[in-house]
Amino acid sequence: MITYDRLFVGGTWVEPSDLEPLGIPSPHDRSMIGRAVQARPADVDRAVATARTSFEQGVWRRTPPAERIAALRRFNALREENAEHVARLISLENGSAGWFTRAGQPGLTRQANAYLRAAEEFAWEETLVPSGPQSPVRSVVRREAVGVVAAVIPWNSPFSSATSKIIPALLAGNSVVLKVSPENSLSMGFLAELLERVGLPEGVISVLSADRETSEYLVSHRDVDKIAFTGSTGAGRRIAAIAGEQLKRVSLELGGKSAAVILPDADIDRAVAGLKFGSLLNNGESCIAQTRVLAPRGRYEEVVAALKELVESLKVGDPNEPDTFIGPMIRPDQQERVRGYIRLGIEEGARLVTGGPQIPEGLEKGNYVTPTVFADVDNSMRIAQEEIFGPVLVVIAYGGEDDAVRIANDSEYGLSGGVWSADEEHALAVARRIRTGTVTVNGASVAFDGPFGGFKASGIGREYGAVGLGTYTEYKTITV
Repeated sequence: MITYDRLFVGGTWVEPSDLEPLGIPSPHDRSMIGRAVQARPADVDRAVATARTSFEQGVWRRTPPAERIAALRRFNALREENAEHVARLISLENGSAGWFTRAGQPGLTRQANAYLRAAEEFAWEETLVPSGPQSPVRSVVRREAVGVVAAVIPWNSPFSSATSKIIPALLAGNSVVLKVSPENSLSMGFLAELLERVGLPEGVISVLSADRETSEYLVSHRDVDKIAFTGSTGAGRRIAAIAGEQLKRVSLELGGKSAAVILPDADIDRAVAGLKFGSLLNNGESCIAQTRVLAPRGRYEEVVAALKELVESLKVGDPNEPDTFIGPMIRPDQQERVRGYIRLGIEEGARLVTGGPQIPEGLEKGNYVTPTVFADVDNSMRIAQEEIFGPVLVVIAYGGEDDAVRIANDSEYGLSGGVWSADEEHALAVARRIRTGTVTVNGASVAFDGPFGGFKASGIGREYGAVGLGTYTEYKTITV
């Protein structure tokens, strides 16, 4: 039993306003694995006040960029030293399979290093040369910290979501209040321990576990200057409305219903092997999961058969067992949500290729669902349009290449996607036509130096690298 009976506010562990801890159940068998106190509005007031005081006093924001970079490099090193513990905590509280949580640790390092490189090369201040001999002034352009940042993250990938926000925000000199989901109280409590060891100035960073109501209180707080949010599109719309009313800076990384386009010349075995990770990572509880598989009519049944064979070969079970590929959903309500979509797919007339709404045999005590593949899916069906957030794939047939691009773009979302082809340049040409923030070709991994974010209802703004770092700064022009 892991217990956190204090809140991490401004770099110090303090007594919460509500002393009653929340029990953290295991997604695997619903036994209690930990307890943690939750923040209430009074705690948010305290965290925002200490962040505001810290920012106004300016110790951190006036710290030279090289020293801020060194501090975040220490944090990254501490996280690397504890990578196995981080992976175990996430598997314990989220139900994410061990292969996924361990594979994600090098990705966290690459993500952090990309931000650190960007900060080293960032134009914190530059002088613009007058445009002509008659120009009476020269301009000094500065990039300064926005202020107090409310970083609000979801439960499905806590360390990645947290570090993708706090690292650039801190590198830019901001003070940060990180609001995490109650389900992640254990891993995020450990994140706070690592931040404490870095030794940042007082007030610069707080980590609060809290419910949605308290989260809305945080983002609505008048002393918050910027909101950085990852989560559902519905919640993103609410946050955007609050930000618009108060003219806060805002960046939103939201949901997805990404398409994997398998072109006629693709190696089907290679494509399906890649979709094992591109479509079913993190138990399917991933905003970038490519859950709409677009297959050419001439090879449609070949793709369906290959996906059936793949999904039926994957072990579903205890996330701590080394051969488990798909673990449980995080909560019982999420389990029921996914099972409800499977029933809906059957009602909509899709062909159930494998899986179904039944709970896997022997796993009734946990939040498990049976991985499912639907065929004969029309893109207008709800199972093709709505984000299910579980291990459910739909296979959609297309005619020509134009039809494939049309179907891929026929979605309110635009976060991720993939193209598979024997001709890499041809795949690249198709990728350029898909309206989505990130497209992988033949299963390439995400590049953390490039910007990440979504088109349409998948978000506003970008994360990662220099572009992501820039979203935590304001431009100031001084003319001389």
